[in-house]
Amino acid sequence: MAHANIPAQAGNDRPVSIVDTEWLAARIGSDTIHIVDSQPDVHDYFTEHIPGAYYLNDKALRVPKNGLPATYIPDDAMRQVLGRVGVDGTKTTVVYTAAGIFSGYGDGLEQTMLAYTFARFGHQDVRILDGGLQKWKEEGKPLSQEYPRGETVDFALDVRSDYVIEFEELVDIKDRDDVLLLDNRPAGIYKGKGPWPKQGHIPGAVNLPWRDLMSPENSRLLKPDAELLAIAERVGAAPDKTVICSCGTAREATAAFVFFKWYLGYPKVRVYEGSFTEWVHRNQPTVRGANP
Repeated sequence: MAHANIPAQAGNDRPVSIVDTEWLAARIGSDTIHIVDSQPDVHDYFTEHIPGAYYLNDKALRVPKNGLPATYIPDDAMRQVLGRVGVDGTKTTVVYTAAGIFSGYGDGLEQTMLAYTFARFGHQDVRILDGGLQKWKEEGKPLSQEYPRGETVDFALDVRSDYVIEFEELVDIKDRDDVLLLDNRPAGIYKGKGPWPKQGHIPGAVNLPWRDLMSPENSRLLKPDAELLAIAERVGAAPDKTVICSCGTAREATAAFVFFKWYLGYPKVRVYEGSFTEWVHRNQPTVRGANP
């Protein structure tokens, strides 16, 4: 593998891990592997996908609630959606995405969003394909236009609320010395060029754009370990701190959560799912510029 999954503290709960293309290629067709394609448009999936992959668009997982435009669908709906794509929690589920060859767009967050969601709702064995479909194709591995014909299954939800921090607790702890609040949006948006009614970022939030974690040539491929560790040190992250990942609606935050919680193995990592959208919705103060 290209990465060592370092340092992975002993005993840390890690239902999500990173696998490389060789790992998946050796298991194609196995009845213990379930593959989910999360390309940005279903027409991308029609055009090409990894053999045996089901399709699930991450945008199908969120709807409005209480004035917030992008919150998770109800638990029972989540159970039904995952069951329709054959995710029952008994197999290893591999997720991947690509910059859509038909649609021409896609940021790469689709696969971390699905991985986080599957684990958040109780899946215990999820793998993210490092490099996604782009790396798979570059290596000449097989593609398909056939659709799997599996039946709807039952996914037993077990919601992991410990992954999430709510607004009230965030306000209470975010400024403590043992807490690091990250904003995983691009630097320009963090500084004050976003689409929200109020601009800037949550006071005290340190900017770590999720894209900084990924290869410049492939936003689905993690950078080398030495560079990743240097980034973690630069923003002040450490295993003994509570690391809170946030962004606009928590989608970008899933990339940072996967990195700190399941790649580095930090034990105290959470997602502020309301993120900047909820913060502004509650008319809280914001800070413009490059400093927290």
